[in-house]
Amino acid sequence: MKYGIVDEEGAFLKKSAMDTRASEGGEAIAAKVENIVEKLRKDGEPEGICISTAGMVDTEEGKILYSAPLIPEYTGMRWKKRLEDRYRVPCEVENDVNCAGLAEYISGAAKGSHAAVCLTIGTGIGGCVLLDGKVYHGAGGSAGEVGYMHMDGSDFQTLGAASILCRRVGERKGGTKAWTGQQVFEAAKKQDPVCLQEVDEMVDVLARGISNICCVLDPEVVVLGGGIMAQADFLKPRLLKGLEKYMNPVMAKHTKLAFAHHGNDAGMLGAFYHFCQKHMKK
Repeated sequence: MKYGIVDEEGAFLKKSAMDTRASEGGEAIAAKVENIVEKLRKDGEPEGICISTAGMVDTEEGKILYSAPLIPEYTGMRWKKRLEDRYRVPCEVENDVNCAGLAEYISGAAKGSHAAVCLTIGTGIGGCVLLDGKVYHGAGGSAGEVGYMHMDGSDFQTLGAASILCRRVGERKGGTKAWTGQQVFEAAKKQDPVCLQEVDEMVDVLARGISNICCVLDPEVVVLGGGIMAQADFLKPRLLKGLEKYMNPVMAKHTKLAFAHHGNDAGMLGAFYHFCQKHMKK
């Protein structure tokens, strides 16, 4: 859990982090958040509380519509009501990938674009669609859930996520140790045949998935974030080659591939931007 204090210009005055311990469930996470707010209020009363969270989010009611079992008893968490009732300041809530995408759109790698797609590649694959500076949520709030796209008898994230890359390398190496993404890429750069082959397989899946997304949305830029952004120099030429293979040449000509600019601050910064967009109307 990353948290901090941000001023009205979007500059961080303080930031820190702590273990989420997601398996403890929604109520335990809520208690941690309330402790964080109590701690930060000692530096001055905030004008609002901004939350970036996993799960499908109802941004009007500020509650979790659906959460995977990774966070038990989290579906239905009414963040906005809970925190506004307790602290008497506005609270706004948005999905974490949407927050990261919004941060990149407003002041990062997608700045100035009319239409953008942001993907986070890590444990799974999350997506965010941005049109004219606004997150597009769709009819039921699930727009951008590209990880569930069907592909080769499976789905996009089950085939292309960084966690799957690490698992496959571990299995092919005999299963004697758990590989991290950093270790896989370091070995691939040294021409380890197993790691290089598995990275190329992940790149092929990502290139096909991105091409399919572009067929529907025709964005100006696709921004990649998550743990793999640290490997931008190694991955970008491979991904561009894959996109050239799968993407319509007309689309490829005006679709830029970029890597996230804001790194670990993207979720918090995007939560702040989301808050500002909601309250500009008021």
